[in-house]
Amino acid sequence: MTRSIVQMAPTRPSARSWRVRDGDVRLEPAPLLMAVLNCTPDSFSDGGLWSGGWAVEHAQACVRAGATIIDVGGESTRPGAERIDAPEQIRRTEGVIRALVAWLRAEGRSDVAVSIDTTRAAVARAAIDAGARIINDVSACTEDAELAPLAAAEGAGLVLMHRVLDPTQDRWSHEHRASLVEGDIVDAVAAALAIRVASVVASGVPMESIAIDPGLGFGKTVQENLSLIAGTARFVAMGHPVLVGASRKSFVGAITGEPDPARRVAGSVAMHLEAAAGGAHLLRVHDVAEHAQALAAWRAIRDHR
Repeated sequence: MTRSIVQMAPTRPSARSWRVRDGDVRLEPAPLLMAVLNCTPDSFSDGGLWSGGWAVEHAQACVRAGATIIDVGGESTRPGAERIDAPEQIRRTEGVIRALVAWLRAEGRSDVAVSIDTTRAAVARAAIDAGARIINDVSACTEDAELAPLAAAEGAGLVLMHRVLDPTQDRWSHEHRASLVEGDIVDAVAAALAIRVASVVASGVPMESIAIDPGLGFGKTVQENLSLIAGTARFVAMGHPVLVGASRKSFVGAITGEPDPARRVAGSVAMHLEAAAGGAHLLRVHDVAEHAQALAAWRAIRDHR
């Protein structure tokens, strides 16, 4: 059944732009960098580092280093993370977004967009009111029925991510000894994303506003994560901007032997360069400067050919 859904899904040219609130994000030259800004005390890699003024300063540094999108989150999605209610997520993120958007406007950086990383419509509503232009939903609009209509009404860009398990049920990728997905992982994820795209389009979200994310981690084994990166071109062929986020994740540590997430930069860059070679449009990263330097070198070699 999974394969038949994938075969019926239309193949479209690779996306060149992404329609988000108050203007498009140009996706060329791809990939662009989405900087992770976790305003949380318990994220797996940088929990507790960024809040309030510190978060805004870090975001400014990410923009100067080459980030095109700043993805602000108030709830950790690491395996086993405690769920955070909407009021607390808003308390953690709204002021940061408002201050960051004000700085971007003062700097004339209309080319940089702010994203809210949440599964809750109330949090997304507050973020949009503060100036966010994109909603990044790791549940692909399955947790809150109001989120897709909100994105449609506000013209926000919307990221739909695939996951097998939500964070409360999940484990680190290297702890998944057997697959939880039937059949080929790339086909299965593409099929599931196609279903979610159709659902949010039915809620009024334009196709041009939807980006997709295969969801590295989130219930996949180490080998399945590698297959998803190697299969990036399959997702690109679906015609939406494709976001890939391998940054510092446990499967990178399992492959490189590095137990400390903060020291997985080189492995993360390698994974993201492979995704870039497959046509990924956006890379969600913690280490913006290192990725920007690697991409500059990668683009130079590609253009030289």
